[in-house]
Order: sequence, then structure tokens, then C-alpha cells
Amino acid sequence: MTDAVQAGEKKPRSLKPLGRLAPYVMRYRGMVAGALVSLALAAVTSLALPLAVRRMIDQGFTQPDGSFINGYFAMLMVMAVMLAIASALRYYFVITLGERIVSDLRRDVFASVTRLSPSFFDVNQSGEIVSRLTADTTQIKSAVGATASVALRNLILCCGAMGMMVVTSPKLASLALGAIPLIVFPLVAFGRSVRKRSRAAQDTLAEASAFANETIAATRTVQAFNGEDAAANRYGLAVESAYDAARSAIRSRALLTGIAITLIFGSVVAVLWVGAHNVLTGTLSAGTLGQFLLYSVIAAGSLGSLSEVWGELSQAAGAADRLTELLDEVSPISAPARPETLPAPAFGRVEFSNVHFAYPSRPGRSALRGLTFDVTPGETVAIVGPSGAGKSTVFSLLLRFYDPQQGSVSIDGIDARQVTPDDLRECMAIVPQDVTIFAASIHDNIAFSRPGATRDEVRAAAMAAQADEFIARLDKGYDTEVRERGVTLSGGQRQRVAIARAILKNAPVLLLDEATSALDAESETLVQKALDRLMQGRTTLVIAHRLATVLKADRILVMDQGRVMEEGTHQSLIRHGGIYAKLAKLQFDAGAEEFLAIAK
Repeated sequence: MTDAVQAGEKKPRSLKPLGRLAPYVMRYRGMVAGALVSLALAAVTSLALPLAVRRMIDQGFTQPDGSFINGYFAMLMVMAVMLAIASALRYYFVITLGERIVSDLRRDVFASVTRLSPSFFDVNQSGEIVSRLTADTTQIKSAVGATASVALRNLILCCGAMGMMVVTSPKLASLALGAIPLIVFPLVAFGRSVRKRSRAAQDTLAEASAFANETIAATRTVQAFNGEDAAANRYGLAVESAYDAARSAIRSRALLTGIAITLIFGSVVAVLWVGAHNVLTGTLSAGTLGQFLLYSVIAAGSLGSLSEVWGELSQAAGAADRLTELLDEVSPISAPARPETLPAPAFGRVEFSNVHFAYPSRPGRSALRGLTFDVTPGETVAIVGPSGAGKSTVFSLLLRFYDPQQGSVSIDGIDARQVTPDDLRECMAIVPQDVTIFAASIHDNIAFSRPGATRDEVRAAAMAAQADEFIARLDKGYDTEVRERGVTLSGGQRQRVAIARAILKNAPVLLLDEATSALDAESETLVQKALDRLMQGRTTLVIAHRLATVLKADRILVMDQGRVMEEGTHQSLIRHGGIYAKLAKLQFDAGAEEFLAIAK
């Protein structure tokens, strides 16, 4: 977890995180007003019922006919209808408000997460983040909708009933209200325990969800190694841990509820015992005692419900805290206060100057050590070297996924840190080794680089990428929906979709990250043709092991241990007999004759 998240786990838990939802609530003042009015109307109607009962007991039974009682029962029916209408409106407003707020919250959290730098995802599981977007927001929806409404209703009823208890019988009310501190203090103490255990339950469930997400995404690998049982056992243990944590939270809430009800209704019984003796002595009428009894029951029931609601609000506060941690997470990659502007269009000059870099997740291990090189506009430069040499790190810094600890990365003479990330990345297109295909149509996958592109523009890009032919054979052509991660497409087809995406973007700087490394000979030929067309007139950086791509490069940079160790053309590096020559000989040892011919 990041420092912000770790700090968040250490701070004391309270209902304060729910206050962060206030801006979302205030966006919909109309629904809030409707909910409050209907809530107040329902509460006032409920509080008026004991008054009617008192008058009916003290006066209704003394009348010779039933006209007084009939009138009161008619009034009670009207009040019942008013209560029903108010309750229905309250339910509509608060539930709609909860759905609306959670939709906004999910959108904002997702937008915030997608803006975080890769360093955040280096140390946080994507499945755990998804759990926050689903399980935690569902918890908040319940709290903002039903739970908050119930809490507010019970609070109004409790305060109103207590006030009417004082009006009805100050003596009995003083006894009842004097017991409140004895009730509230245990509730607060146990409430802290509930919040702590609820947070632990939510965190444990998120860890289980993260593992499930990771395993489902890698189903083919799991099955290839017969790992189904091991995965199921591990997930079973995670779910069991989540159950134990949830049961601990439930146990605390159950104990809290039991204590609250015992204290509340115990105090009511004691007060009513005193009231009953007052009726016997004639100092209190039966109707007044009945009225006081009803208000006591309303106050006690409301206070008891508040104890249950408190636990649910505590859970929601934990969920809100976890979500606001994501909203508060600050990406180290951000736009400067006064950004500089790149030329339009950018020329495509790339320069690394004495760059030192270590990944935040591995601060003690340098990935680049004083890396220096430059690429002129329109030049094709290949970057080769053994695994771990720092090749992919070059692309990560160029796209400003990270910032170097020392040195600078410049585009057209402007430090990448002085440009907004959006503007910087707008002048680049990448064809990665591991292509990302979304669960959407072929058209939408290609148009991901330019969402407003027309069908003709998408098709032209696909034709240039040698992809139009296979797309035309699909059931619905460009409207064919591909499955998650493009599992219905072959490796070569996915690569050609990625190339079409890069062609459509039409950026001046092109990054190719071993774009043909996993293809068969036929697919590689088609993809290479598409790449050759894409590279024309663009500044191109190529990470490659395939000799066909390297041969066409204007220059080759040979990296090792985060530095450029050799530089030159294929022929000059072969003659030099250094690292490149050794790598080439190892790769083409099986075809020595071809290798020697190329070397000459």
C-alpha cells in the first residue's frame, strides 16, 4: 500500500469520513429538500398520535355516545394516510439520492484512479481497487440511502418524543432523561469496536476479491499448470478469513444492540413503574400516563434503532474512508503550474541527458545509470540489450509514467516535466509487446487512440496495418465484439489491431516495444509490412530482438546495466565484436550461414 493508504489505516476511525460525501449530497439540493420535508412530515405525524390517544382516554370514554371517538378515529385514519404518503416520498427521495451519489462517487474515484501514475499500481493490487469501487460503494449507497434516512428519522423522533415527555410529565421525564448518559457512553465505546472490526472485514474481503480478479484473469495459466485446486484452496482461505473478520464485526454489533436495548427499555420500565404508582395516588391521569408511555416507547425505540444504525454508519464510514484514500492519492506525475507548449505538430526530437532512475518499488536498485542519447526527427533508432538492461524503462520515462531522479528527458528541447502529461503523450504512439484489447468492438478498439474517428478513418488505418482482410472475415466486421483481452483474436491479429490504433493516432513519435517478438513467420511478415509503413516519416524508437527490425534502423543503441554501452549500425557493431555481436550470434547461431552473410 502507498504511504497515504498506510497512514489512513493508522488514524482513528470515526464517522468523519462520511462528511466527505457532503459535496456529493449538496449537488442535489432538490432531492435533499424533498427527503427532509417528507421525513419531517412523517415524524410530526408519528409524534401527534400519542396526543390523540391521551384525549381519547381522558375524554372519549366519558361521552355518552361514540361521536367523540368516531371523530378521533377518523382523524387517526387521515394521519395514517399522511404518514403513508410521507413515508413513500421519503423512501423515493433517499433511495434515489443514494443511487445518484454513489454513481457520481464511482465515476470520480475511477477517473482519479486512471490518472494515478504506474508507481501506485506497482504496489497496489488492481483487484483490491476494484473491490473498493464495488463493495465499498454499495456499502455507502446503503448508508446514504436507507441508513442515513432511518438515522435521521429516529433522531427526530427521539428528540421530539423526549421533548413531549417533558411537556407531558416533567417529573417522569427527568427520571427517564437522567438515564441517557448511562445508555450513551456504552454505545459510543462499543461503536469504536464495531468500526475497527468493520474496517478489518472490508479490507480482508478486498484482498480476497483481488486474488479472485487476478486468478480469473489468468485462467489459462492456472489450468495449464493444473493449479485449479491450489487457487481454489487459497481463495477459500481468503474467503474464510473475510468471514471470520465479518463475524467478529457482527458479534460486536450484536453485543452493542443487546446492551442498547437492555439499557433503553430497562430505564423505560423503571420510569413507568413510578408513573403507575402516581396514577394510583391520583397525581397523574391515566391518559397522561398513556401519552407518556407512547412517547417513551417512541423515544426508546428510536434510540434502540439508532444503536443499530450506528453500526451500519460505522461500516459506511470505513468504506468512505477507503474510497477517499483513493481520491486523496496524489500522483507524483502531474502537470506543472505553468506548462510549456510543444510545437504543433511536434518535430519528434528525443533526448535523454544523464538520466538516473530507480523504480519507486525498488529504490535500492538502479534501472538507468547516467543514460545519455538523442534521436533526431524522423530517425529510427533500435534499442537492444540483455533482459534487465533498462530498455523498457526508456519508454516508461519517455511517456512520463515516471520521472527520473536525476537528469532530464526532453522532447523537441523541452523537459518532459515542463509539459502536461496529456500534451506529451499526444505526440507519441506505442505498439507494445503485450497488446491490450478491450471487451468492445474492433472499431472501438482501433478508435481508442482517437475516439471521434469515423468508420472510414478506422478502416483506412486497419488497411495500412494489414488488418482489414481478417476483420472483413469476422461475423460483423468492424462491429464484431471481441472478448476480454482479445482472447478470440490470434497474436498476429491483436498486434495488427494495435498497429492500426497507432496509425490512426498519427503521432510524430512512434514507440515499438518488441512488437513482433511473439509472432509466427507469416504473422511477422504481415506485421512487419504494417510497421514499415507506420515508421515512414516518424521518429521511431524500437525495442527489438528480431534482426529484420534492427537491420532497418538508422542507429542501434546497445544497453546494459542501465547505460548505452555501444552505438552504431548493424555492420559496424558486428565488426566491433562487442555485446551486440555476441547477442546476434546467440540469436542466429542456428542459422550461422545467414548470420555470416548479413555480417558481411
